[in-house]
Amino acid sequence: MLVLHGWWRPGAPGAPGALLVWGEHTPPRAAAARPGVHPFAASPARLRTALAGLAPSAAASVERAALRLPTAQGAPLPSPAHHTPAPQGAAPAWATWRVPALRLGPAAAQPLLLALPATGPTPAGPALAHLQALAAFAARLTARGHLLPALTPAGAQWRPVLTGAAQAHLDALAAALPPSAQAEDPHIDPSTLLLDALTHLADAHARTLLAPGPAPAHPLAAALAAPRPRPLTATPPGLGGHLSTWHRDARRARTGTTLLLRLRDPHTPQEPWHLEFWAASRADPTLQIPAAALWQDPDHAAALGTGAGTALLTHLRAAARHYPALAPAAAQAAPTHLPLTLAQAHTFITTHAPRLTDAGISVVLPEWVGRRRLALRMTTRERPAAPGGGIGADDLLDVSLAAVCDDDTLDLDELTRLARLKQPLVHLRGRWLQADPAHLRAVVAFLRRRGRGALTRAQALRLALSPASQAPLPITGLDADGPLGDLLAGGAHQRLRPLPDPPGFTAHLRPYQRRGAAWLQFLDRLGLGAVLADDMGLGKTVQLLALLAAERAPDHPAPPGPTLLVCPVSLLGNWRREAEKFTPRLRLHTHHGPRRARGNDLARAAGAADLVLTTYGTLRRDTADMAALPWDRVVCDEAQALKNADSAQAQAVRMLPARTRIALTGTPVENNLEELWAVVDFTNPGLLGTRQAFTTGLAARASRAAHHDTPDTPGTEDAAALLRRITGPFILRRLKTDRAIITDLPAKHEMRTWCTLTPEQATLYQAAVDDMAARLDQADRRERNAAVLATLGRLKQICNHPAQFLNDGSPLAGRSGKLTRLEDLLEQAVRAGDKALCFTQYTALGQRLAPHLQQRLGVEVLWLHGGTPRHRREEITARFQNAPHPMVLLLSLKAAGTGLNLTAANHVVHIDRWWNPAVEDQATDRAFRIGQRRDVQVRKLVCVGTVEERIDDLIERKRRLAQAAVATGEHWLADLTTDHLRDLVRLAPEAVAA
Repeated sequence: MLVLHGWWRPGAPGAPGALLVWGEHTPPRAAAARPGVHPFAASPARLRTALAGLAPSAAASVERAALRLPTAQGAPLPSPAHHTPAPQGAAPAWATWRVPALRLGPAAAQPLLLALPATGPTPAGPALAHLQALAAFAARLTARGHLLPALTPAGAQWRPVLTGAAQAHLDALAAALPPSAQAEDPHIDPSTLLLDALTHLADAHARTLLAPGPAPAHPLAAALAAPRPRPLTATPPGLGGHLSTWHRDARRARTGTTLLLRLRDPHTPQEPWHLEFWAASRADPTLQIPAAALWQDPDHAAALGTGAGTALLTHLRAAARHYPALAPAAAQAAPTHLPLTLAQAHTFITTHAPRLTDAGISVVLPEWVGRRRLALRMTTRERPAAPGGGIGADDLLDVSLAAVCDDDTLDLDELTRLARLKQPLVHLRGRWLQADPAHLRAVVAFLRRRGRGALTRAQALRLALSPASQAPLPITGLDADGPLGDLLAGGAHQRLRPLPDPPGFTAHLRPYQRRGAAWLQFLDRLGLGAVLADDMGLGKTVQLLALLAAERAPDHPAPPGPTLLVCPVSLLGNWRREAEKFTPRLRLHTHHGPRRARGNDLARAAGAADLVLTTYGTLRRDTADMAALPWDRVVCDEAQALKNADSAQAQAVRMLPARTRIALTGTPVENNLEELWAVVDFTNPGLLGTRQAFTTGLAARASRAAHHDTPDTPGTEDAAALLRRITGPFILRRLKTDRAIITDLPAKHEMRTWCTLTPEQATLYQAAVDDMAARLDQADRRERNAAVLATLGRLKQICNHPAQFLNDGSPLAGRSGKLTRLEDLLEQAVRAGDKALCFTQYTALGQRLAPHLQQRLGVEVLWLHGGTPRHRREEITARFQNAPHPMVLLLSLKAAGTGLNLTAANHVVHIDRWWNPAVEDQATDRAFRIGQRRDVQVRKLVCVGTVEERIDDLIERKRRLAQAAVATGEHWLADLTTDHLRDLVRLAPEAVAA
């Protein structure tokens, strides 16, 4: 394999810089080299062959260059791209090596850098990949028109205009410049180096785009369109001054004073609106001065610095290009504001303000814009119940609706007056309000038609929770009494009478389980579905069985039809044993296996049963037979299996007819809110609307609120609260950590344990980051996703241990900061006589860690993974639980994340992070569950300054997302922006141990 390396060499004053490229062969086992000559360097002929088709060979001249490179045992170290282990022994040192290189001017360098392949037999090394990213940046600046002409000793030249975001990007590239880019001159400033390269590459790119056109007549335009910089044939008078002014204006746009437009609403409808002009300091955004004060008071102008007034006028003229109404004011000597009519103010708010903001001009709107809205308040009152009557979904309620704004109730006469104004902005009770006239008329008509009346309890519930399809305004206030009030207020399980142990039920329910079973019964009587989302280990199974037993008690009006329970095949036997143990009177039928009943035989078997058990796989195969039966209830255990609504098993479940539906899950949200929609829509179809409307509307706004410390747009916090309000009555989630639920469970202490990388890890990490950066700039979406996911996998492996990434069977000791930290933690646990669980998602790593840790700790280290036979799995579990001495159990995360009781451990270590917090929590629950008698210490190893630290933050955001919605595998990472990805994976200085 030939790895291509390169660096940029700035030119002398008046001369362009150049790209130099050299190649590195795969190092032989024994390198014989002449002193000072790089033994693996490719010949010029080999380089020309490698670059054939990427750049004109005639454009490249050959040079001999001296580079400072890391060296060990008298030979240069191979670059990380070769994946060749570094020689053991003395620490590397710097030494100078001579290499043959091809020198390419900017006109040849730019197309070469853009054409370099991301993969193949000649990959780019870190420095060349970095320059490739710079060339792509130059191309983007050119495409956006962010170049201005300038005069240099060599002639006319295009120069990039670096605005705030562009300058920040260049600064980031300079901060991340690989050391090999400075191999020829270690003392050169990275910012100076990259600015020189960017200037020449952007100039070359612009000339390439201009080349196909006819030669311009103007001397400056002709010089700028030439293939290479050349002097002007004639210099028009004053040209240099005009260009300097142009550049000075561009620089002023990035620094000094900027324009702020503030829309001032009038106190009364009779007064005009004002769009005020303010001057603001870029250095101190809190320093804002009205234009009127700027013109009248020299002290105010001095506070902003020299030329503040001129800068304000310059920005105002620029703003007029986006909002032409500003042009007359921009032509004045000292403009202060622009008067607007009500209609113009509305157009400015809805149309021009967003355009100005997109153009980088600051706009401040009145605080009520986008926040003050009309809504509905709903009041329901129960009618007297008939003697001996129960609670039913068809019971009639008295319902009234009223319009509200800022919690003030508006009568119909007031709404009618506002509608008759036919104005998009109305003055209501001393404040302005955006109100579409046609929408106001629809609200008036709706309230006249449906403001008072009678609805069934089910109809009232649908209107209260999902009004979008039935009412012209959202319902933000609710006053309900009776059972509906208990349900909609949330916490109905707390106010319901706990369900006593039913006759024939052999278990003794805990208090929270009695409340949970009563809640299931309450929703069932209303004909509503339920999501029982209790934490793992709180007994969802026994609560459902208690409901089934209570329905068949002697005092129950009439026993219902059969309940179908669908579960993963691994839980089928557990459900049958639990049902036989706790509800022996229930008639059971298991629909599974090659001899299962079909057609009429299945109908007879189901009709004679109280509970039919089947698996998702069986249901998928027998959908037609199962969907032909009249189920009273369908229950899905481990309902996260439905999170992909398009999957065959989810569609099969939805085809089953049932009076009510229940979902049992410990993780209602794992990655994104679309999963919550899938589970809730199974239990109560239509409650959250269509999937597309939910995903693009409520879920998107709630996700933004959960992923930011403060909402980025008005209403995001309201969206999360609204989602909880809509789903809250139908989702019951209790946590083991809640002392109000379980008082006899010890504490769980979760903490991050920070680790650093060794120099070897840091070198491998940076090489992987550089490789990804080069791929992203040239990749399409499919290639981009593949590159991101592959790089994340490599970085996680490198953070664990170099040997895992290299897969070369090399020794483990002393090469990984994370392994050293793991050894320290386990030594402490063993010395204290404790047992520990260690989870990793990598089976290959666990296979190597088990013998290493056993030798290092001097205690037995067991290893359990997905390939462990069932009998061996049971032996390992029993040995770990019953052994009286300290022990470590190493487990693969997903293979051991469920179905194990390992309460003998009071230490849990997550060696590497799984991007789904629910999976990590399930693994931790192997030790932290009912039956645990000691506090559990949970440590998550995170390499500081690496992708692990930044992903840790994203995982916490996902956890907040689940918490916000219920009172986003790795593929979600591929959709992050390129800049976000680069920030995500960058190697911070603090990552490497000193």
